[in-house]
Amino acid sequence: LHCKMDLVENSMLIVGGGIGGLAAALACAQQGAQPHIVERAHAFSEVGAGIQMGPNVTRTLFAWGLEKSLQEVVFSPHRLHVRDVHSGASLGSLRLGQRSLDIYGAPYFTVHRADLHQVLHRHVIRSGTCQISLNTQIDMIREESEHLAVSVCNLSEGRFANVRAQALVGADGLWSVTRQHVVPKASPRVTGLLAYRALVSMQALPESLRTQDVTVWVGPQVHAVLYPVRRGEFLNLVVIVRASSPEPLEDWDHAANQRDLELAMGFAHTDLKKILETVAAWRLWPLCDRPPVKGFHEMAKGRIALLGDAAHPMRPFLAQGAGMAIEDAAQLATSWARSDLSVAERWQMYAQARWARNARVQQRSIRNGEIFHMQGPLRWGRNIAMRMMGESLMDLPWLYAGP
Repeated sequence: LHCKMDLVENSMLIVGGGIGGLAAALACAQQGAQPHIVERAHAFSEVGAGIQMGPNVTRTLFAWGLEKSLQEVVFSPHRLHVRDVHSGASLGSLRLGQRSLDIYGAPYFTVHRADLHQVLHRHVIRSGTCQISLNTQIDMIREESEHLAVSVCNLSEGRFANVRAQALVGADGLWSVTRQHVVPKASPRVTGLLAYRALVSMQALPESLRTQDVTVWVGPQVHAVLYPVRRGEFLNLVVIVRASSPEPLEDWDHAANQRDLELAMGFAHTDLKKILETVAAWRLWPLCDRPPVKGFHEMAKGRIALLGDAAHPMRPFLAQGAGMAIEDAAQLATSWARSDLSVAERWQMYAQARWARNARVQQRSIRNGEIFHMQGPLRWGRNIAMRMMGESLMDLPWLYAGP
């Protein structure tokens, strides 16, 4: 099973090998932990989608020694530009680039999810202290006096093994199985929103439509976000519409019905339509979340801590889902370094430091979605406010300056 872990000092089991799990492994290994990642997938393969990383995120990644590796795969957009879906009119912009460095001391990057995952994975392997077991899932967790006893299963062979660890981190995403050991089991809530995602070569676009910006198109019950990734060679597209979700929700990545999207975007400005028409194939994500975190007790219990979407799944309207998982990982490592405390005390310290900020980002993400999708007079009021206040309205010092 390649999943044996004797109970050694600083042993930590991390459930989930996505961006959050790898970030936790890397950060905690730098603080002396001996992490062991268990991942259900038989191979690492992050589905193609982009990520925006504000200075609060890049600052953390740089502190872990990832700056050089990231520079090879990211793109640094010039600005965040908001346009009206109907008219194409510019509503406001926020300078990024040098301004982000000057004000927040760290850059604003966009990156393909798989590229960020590969950078983290490479550095985790280089750490030399982390084990990774693929095609493996958690079956049972039992807390004993001095450790956790965890039963894990190799999915291809159906064989079980017993693992012992001092601590466990649930980084297993929206449909987390470890979450039930921290808070009462409840299914994520359906938002009624669908996200269509695609990647197109920048060379496939008319030259006039190629961009170096993050562009957000806002309209009634629909919006689109476009930005370059992979050093600017590709354009990442996300279109979010209000519609019924396909079933089952757990099977979160679906082949998209392009006709449905064309109908939803029938009123869109010519510039946006031309870009959407270049997409050969869309993927579809039904968006789910949970209510904002209510207290530290929802992020840790005993020797078990939750991280990222396992603790606080959020809507993508603030572009901070991966960012909050990376911030979680940094605080997890800071708390782990407190060897004068018990594991339970360290995880409580972690949860107390993180829950309120995560709840604020969750709530603000919900509010942003409402603003993006405004209709009628509210839409006109939003557009006027954005034109008048521009950069001051779009900047988020409380977020970008860091926790």
